[in-house]
Amino acid sequence: MENKEEKAVEVKEETSAEKIESTDEQKSVETQADAPAEQNEKPARGRRRRKQKIETTSEEKPQSEWTENVVQISRVTKVVKGGKKLSFRAIVIVGNKKGQVGVGCAKASEVIIAIQKAIADGRKNVITVPIFKTTIPHPVQGKSGAGCVMLRPASQGTGIIAGGAVRSVLELAGIENILAKSLGSKAPLNAVNATIEALKSLTPFSEMAKKRGLSMAEFLN
Repeated sequence: MENKEEKAVEVKEETSAEKIESTDEQKSVETQADAPAEQNEKPARGRRRRKQKIETTSEEKPQSEWTENVVQISRVTKVVKGGKKLSFRAIVIVGNKKGQVGVGCAKASEVIIAIQKAIADGRKNVITVPIFKTTIPHPVQGKSGAGCVMLRPASQGTGIIAGGAVRSVLELAGIENILAKSLGSKAPLNAVNATIEALKSLTPFSEMAKKRGLSMAEFLN
């Protein structure tokens, strides 16, 4: 009887050991099967992310034809009750170099905000400049406050003979050959406004030809 019981216990131990081995083998097989699947999934996710990044970077924003040029940034103090209030004034010229230009002036407590306001103001006050063969049609003179600017047409290859704020206005207007002289105040705001007034007073050759009842060829000859 004792031998039979010992044999039965040994058989049970062998069966339990076989079950444990079989379960361990199944776990190892499952882990081996899952490992390559995870390894295959990771690069796929990375590829998807890389594709998305490439797509987002390939989309470029369209560039605007308008260019801005900051002429002056000055500190302005205002005396108020309790002390002084500090602010900044920005003068910005906006143009597309195709015959359209505008000047904006604005104040704000921060420099960046003042520049943004001046750009918005300049785009509201855009004027169209009549250009004839990369220069202006005729001599003209403009005044604004104490500022006075004289403009004269120039031949091909002369360039822009001007300085300071007047030069930046003529460049952004799209004029390539011109002679300019500041006769009054040298303050940037006065010079810029005088230049704008001079460009406003220009009359194209087409209007003059219509007034005289001539064609453009007859008028130019």
